Amino acid sequence: MAVNLVNLVSPSTACGPSNRLFRLVKLGLASSEEEQEKGGVIEGECIAPGTGIDLEVESESSTMAPEAALYETCYVTAHKAACRAAAFNGTGQLVATGSHDSSIKILDVERMLAKSVSPADHLGQETPQQQMETHPVIRTLYDHTAEVTCVDFHPDPTLQILVSGSKDYTIKLFDFSNPSVKKAQRNIPEASPIRTLHFHPSGNFLLVGTQHKTLRLYDVQTCRCYVSAVPEDQHQSSVNMVRWSPNGNAFVTAGMDGNFKIWDGVSCRCVNTFEAAHDGAPVCSVMFSRNGKYILSSGKDSAVKLWEIATGRCLITYTGAGTTGHQTHRSMAVFNHTEDYVLFPDEATKSLCCWDSRNADRQRLLALKQSQMDPACEINCNLSSQKTWFSRSPSFNFVMFHCLTNSMFILTRCLSSLSPKITCQ
Repeated sequence: MAVNLVNLVSPSTACGPSNRLFRLVKLGLASSEEEQEKGGVIEGECIAPGTGIDLEVESESSTMAPEAALYETCYVTAHKAACRAAAFNGTGQLVATGSHDSSIKILDVERMLAKSVSPADHLGQETPQQQMETHPVIRTLYDHTAEVTCVDFHPDPTLQILVSGSKDYTIKLFDFSNPSVKKAQRNIPEASPIRTLHFHPSGNFLLVGTQHKTLRLYDVQTCRCYVSAVPEDQHQSSVNMVRWSPNGNAFVTAGMDGNFKIWDGVSCRCVNTFEAAHDGAPVCSVMFSRNGKYILSSGKDSAVKLWEIATGRCLITYTGAGTTGHQTHRSMAVFNHTEDYVLFPDEATKSLCCWDSRNADRQRLLALKQSQMDPACEINCNLSSQKTWFSRSPSFNFVMFHCLTNSMFILTRCLSSLSPKITCQ
């Protein structure tokens, strides 16, 4: 019957399904891959929802991270001169340190921990070959001719690229995948001593701040430099710190002029200036929160402040740490790995201050005993592995801290004793 009906009606050939959806999906995937190659964030850099500080949402979970007072030194290593810079790589497995002696060291975190827990008699029985295989310093790089002021790892750990800035007016990119190579793979000359630098989350761009007021943005592949076309966008004095937002769409800069600025990551234009953020004192450090809603700043007025980007308001001022008045060093404030605490080195007491990030309640202090003369002036937390953080001061030490309660480290570097240290409890 069906055949007879078809013969009688003689319908036209049925149309096949449209491939328009397939073509659209294919174009979308191609565009996504191209965007990731050009400027996308490295996979694994995205922040899981519900983590970090968000004052608009009441947190239902209790604080799981240990406060700073639960850490103590567990390892010490040394440069020949003052340790001026330190940074974790993206996985938290490596640490790079830069020194006044112009050298750079790369250390293995697991080896540092292993050394800290090994009995002294066991370490004395190791053969030279075993000592080489377990020594925490896995690379030593020499190519600068003056003090190394800043270091940063490429966000893609598989590339094994380290960038450094120095007072010798150069930026150098090292490929440390080859143990025998001690020199930089590429060299970028500058017009002023380098003070700060930071990789874009994609690794394709590099922000650079120098003693000159003009901010630099470099294409890592071509080493081409870009600056804002509007001179009024720039700071009025040296740039103390530069930091990208987690998604790479914006960046923030801190200046000796007492201001910090938020910039558009695409146009390289300043979109907001927070004038006299610390009552006119130089702004020493700035960093975004994980969700990109807030900026944490510290200044030479000894204050630490949390700012809301959308409104430009200062929401919280963290006080009562002991430090008062004008500071000597450019001390740095940071969140811990969960953003439950704010950490800040206190020049007056030579200790590490700690506050609850949401209500500014002061926690117990951690004494930084690596130096009897100089306070620490930089703290840096490993936000990826949630295991480590460090600090530095105007001496020679690089100090690493570890808390056994939940397998976390703190890295500190102090600029007055000759030995970098690590702490464990």
